[in-house]
Amino acid sequence: MEMSEHTQPRPTPPAAPQLPKKPFAWERLAVTVLMIGGLVWSGVETQVNVGQFVANFGQFTQILAEMCRPDWSYVSYVVAPLIETIKMAVIGTAIGAGIAFPYAFLVSRNVVTNRFVTGLFRFILNIIRTIPDLLLAALFVAVVGIGPVAGIITLAIFTFGMVGKLFFEAVETIDEGPIEALRAAGANQWEIVRYAVVPQVMGFFVSYTLYAFEINVRASTVLGYVGAGGIGVFLQQNLGQFRYDRVSLMVLVIFAVVLVIDYVSSKTREALL
Repeated sequence: MEMSEHTQPRPTPPAAPQLPKKPFAWERLAVTVLMIGGLVWSGVETQVNVGQFVANFGQFTQILAEMCRPDWSYVSYVVAPLIETIKMAVIGTAIGAGIAFPYAFLVSRNVVTNRFVTGLFRFILNIIRTIPDLLLAALFVAVVGIGPVAGIITLAIFTFGMVGKLFFEAVETIDEGPIEALRAAGANQWEIVRYAVVPQVMGFFVSYTLYAFEINVRASTVLGYVGAGGIGVFLQQNLGQFRYDRVSLMVLVIFAVVLVIDYVSSKTREALL
């Protein structure tokens, strides 16, 4: 008996997957064209001259070569203004953060329920934050004279604006449970802040204060250019005298000090948070 063979049809191979066709992104093209056009327009309006930069590049390399030979004999003259710079940062940070601590509770809407009060104090805080620190330093130099006092006041105001903003945002993100429990128990506003709010945000406050101190050490160097004291005054004087060997020495010293301060501060903030 013969067996009949039944041929099975071969399965057709699956079609290769195809990526869906996306419509041409006209919006992205328009944004890209606007960005490039804005960049070109900004360069034209600010009179950016690439050819002049290339032509003067040799002068830049000469300055860089002089900075590669620091004048180490000038170290003894740098120590005193560097210490003054650190003192300015410490005092300015302490004053600004000390004022920002109670002020942050006045702008926190989960602590002060009166929207008019919180809105008013937030408006004042925003105005302070919009003023550039160099402008503040120049104003206070004109008022109190050249020296570290103008720099300390400037750093205090700058710290107040920055820490106040960060701290009141931290206050508004705390757990509301302890606050509601104390209110239900009849606690007054001071007791609520002391026992329900402060324990939750104290670590953040110390962390933000240390962060502000890191910034102020660097900022106090720049403030010296407008006469606000610190090592920035010596930087300005030596740049004016084209003593780039001394400038490089001061830059190295500032870099080392800031690096140590940033490391210690960051480790402290990590431990607190």
